[in-house]
Amino acid sequence: MTTQSSNPTDPLRTLPAAKALVAAAVLAGVALSGCNDRAAQTATRATLVRTTIVQPRDRQASLTLTGEIQARFRADLSFRVNGRVVARTVDVGAHVNKGDVLARLDPAEQQADVDAATAAVASAEAQLRVAKATFERQKALIASGFTTRTVYDQAREGLRTAEGMLEAAKAQLGTSKDALGYTVLRAEADGVITARNLEVGQIVPAAQPVFSLAQDGERDAVFEVYESVFLGEADSRRVTLALVSHPGVTATGEVREISPAIDAKSSTIRVKVSIENPPGAMTLGSSVAGTVKTKAQKDITLPWSALMAAGRKPAVWTVDPKTQTASLKPVTVGAYEAGQVLIKAGLEPGERVVVDGGKLLSVGQAVTEEGGQS
Repeated sequence: MTTQSSNPTDPLRTLPAAKALVAAAVLAGVALSGCNDRAAQTATRATLVRTTIVQPRDRQASLTLTGEIQARFRADLSFRVNGRVVARTVDVGAHVNKGDVLARLDPAEQQADVDAATAAVASAEAQLRVAKATFERQKALIASGFTTRTVYDQAREGLRTAEGMLEAAKAQLGTSKDALGYTVLRAEADGVITARNLEVGQIVPAAQPVFSLAQDGERDAVFEVYESVFLGEADSRRVTLALVSHPGVTATGEVREISPAIDAKSSTIRVKVSIENPPGAMTLGSSVAGTVKTKAQKDITLPWSALMAAGRKPAVWTVDPKTQTASLKPVTVGAYEAGQVLIKAGLEPGERVVVDGGKLLSVGQAVTEEGGQS
């Protein structure tokens, strides 16, 4: 009968356990060694990017807006008297000469006033003749001593009153004739009718505009410009103009008037450009494109792909030339243009900026440049 030892430290019982512990330690060491190798490989792996060196360049931008050809001088035409329209001789777009008849009112009321004023003049003339005869008689009588000074003075005063009444009647007749003439609306200058606001049979009040006349002569290109445009500095007041429908038809102009007030509805400012020797094709109402250049200045321009974000602020990835690692640098954007962005502040000449591949970068990550340094 074999007797087994009950001692827990018996080497016969602990030998299998010791072997198991040694095997586990070896496996753990191997696993840790593999993890360290992968971490080292990850840390040393560089991301392929494309970069460029920041260099400010002289840049002269231009701004093009669309406007309309308008006459330098325009007038709203209206009747000076009330009445019913009985005739209209022109329509929008018609060219008229000074003195041409545009429309007529029914002259019956004004003609009646003329007739009444004419009768009043005839009556005043008759009264004046009587007053003159009375005065001449009293003048002769007082010289002979057959009348009194009071009667003579009354006759003289009656003569002056009759003369005044005749002058007033003549003035009223003149006013009535003028009113009769105002029933005919005539063009005040050579030009083109650009608007019409009456029809035959319509009752129009005095001073209500019924036609708009664009006078022949000087032309302006009128633009509605957003206020932000004025934040830039133009190279000059010269503007290059071209018809939108026919870009080959061009002209030059100069800014002559900038409205001091902003339109409340469109939030724009009206700018008028005088056209020098406008071509015949630049007719009233034509759409025209006006281009003005801004002063040349040194700007840092980068492609859109270079722009990232640091929180809520714009930023770009820069590469340290010594360590070849990436860092995110906040910048201030001056303007956005087609395909590129203008950097106002935040970068210095000579810095290397990532322009492609930045989406895969993290701070401190090593990078390698595609095709070498650019």
